[in-house]
Amino acid sequence: MIEITSDTAAHLVTAAGHGKITGYDYDIVLIPAFEAALKTHKKIRFLYQLGEDFHGFSAEAVWDDVKLGLGHLTAFEAVAVVTDVVWIADSVKLLSFFMRCPVKVFSNAELGAAREWVVTTPAWRSLAEV
Repeated sequence: MIEITSDTAAHLVTAAGHGKITGYDYDIVLIPAFEAALKTHKKIRFLYQLGEDFHGFSAEAVWDDVKLGLGHLTAFEAVAVVTDVVWIADSVKLLSFFMRCPVKVFSNAELGAAREWVVTTPAWRSLAEV
């Protein structure tokens, strides 16, 4: 299950993942939240927490996550991923190379710091914006 909260003043979409996350969670909850935020903001900041009760992703959810990231590469100003799952933290660090914004991984104990970082970190500027 994914729960969404938004802070429109900060252009922030926050997703909290619980239990096993499925493609349904992406299709019905996360992707519509991104689309709604992008109707009012050119770029958004994203905080994704996989809490202690997180049990994994279905194969469809993994595919939807990849499609979401690739389909919105230029829509992110900053991304913070909060997790204690080592393989997810390592994957995010590896895949952050492909993102066009700052990406940082935090532990669940650092949730407050993650929120502060994702809201305040300067967005990267492309050469076209300079």
